[in-house]
Amino acid sequence: MSDAETAENLTTLAKHLAAQDLDPGLATVLEGLALGCKAIGHRVRRARIEDVVGVAGGENVFGEIQQKLDVLSDEVLLQCLRDAPAAAVYASEEQDGPVVLRTASEGGRFAVLADPLDGSSNIDVAVSVGTIFSVLPNDKPDDETGMAVLQPGRNQVAAGYVLYGSSIVLVLATEAGVDMFTLDPMLGDFVLVLAKIEIPQEKKIYSINEAYVNDFDEGLRDYLAFVHESGYGARYIGSMVADVHRTLLKGGVFIYPATGKSPQGKLRLMYEGNPMGYVIERAGGAASAGRGPILDRIPSEVHERTPVIVGSAAEVDHVTRRTHP
Repeated sequence: MSDAETAENLTTLAKHLAAQDLDPGLATVLEGLALGCKAIGHRVRRARIEDVVGVAGGENVFGEIQQKLDVLSDEVLLQCLRDAPAAAVYASEEQDGPVVLRTASEGGRFAVLADPLDGSSNIDVAVSVGTIFSVLPNDKPDDETGMAVLQPGRNQVAAGYVLYGSSIVLVLATEAGVDMFTLDPMLGDFVLVLAKIEIPQEKKIYSINEAYVNDFDEGLRDYLAFVHESGYGARYIGSMVADVHRTLLKGGVFIYPATGKSPQGKLRLMYEGNPMGYVIERAGGAASAGRGPILDRIPSEVHERTPVIVGSAAEVDHVTRRTHP
């Protein structure tokens, strides 16, 4: 950005997308997601005032208790994508399966997957939460549109997240790189604040919930012994969006491993692993599922789980060399 643009904060998301020469249909899908996230951010900020904290009374497809804002956020994103002419299908962890919005012959050229409100159980204690999204091309015949969501993360054309914290931050990854926007409450728009983000290649910071150390495999316990002996700092918020955002900007590694109780991992490949992996890789980092890159995994179903190791390339290597030599 030029000095003038930095001072005035006038490079809006729409202006930036136009300058990137993106597919116009993809741009409308991304703008629809951004609109939905503005609305979700407003709800998050007013959650206590509007009494939308706590459980909604139902369960999602994973058998997890849905929070009120999980349901509201999912409904908001779905509505915004219904209004995006190029959005073909929407899938989220709050839906039982893909929701077909329109077919390819009707202009639906992209599939969108989302975790509408990651970390929603933290809202009642005012910890940062977020929305994670992934956009894939729809290359399916009309009668198979719902299957467009089942593609490896390497096929993503865009991915990112919105962090609802001290400010509302949008991080967007495309083939052009990774850019960060902040919602300007005066303008009502996301404005560009960091362009072409590059993650530090190494940093002695690790992020993992060590409370489960007795359920980790021997390789991961060996890694933890290594970082304890090597002067690493531990940082763990417990909200994936917040932990990965810090890792992207500061460097280090975020680890959500497989355990004895969850041998396939706990995070969702399509809603969390793939989009975060795409962001980190586009910023020059590494994203592993333990045995190989996350983005190369071929999904068998939309709600599949995966281990996640993302961050600075050297730090991810330290983990994988010990856990999967």
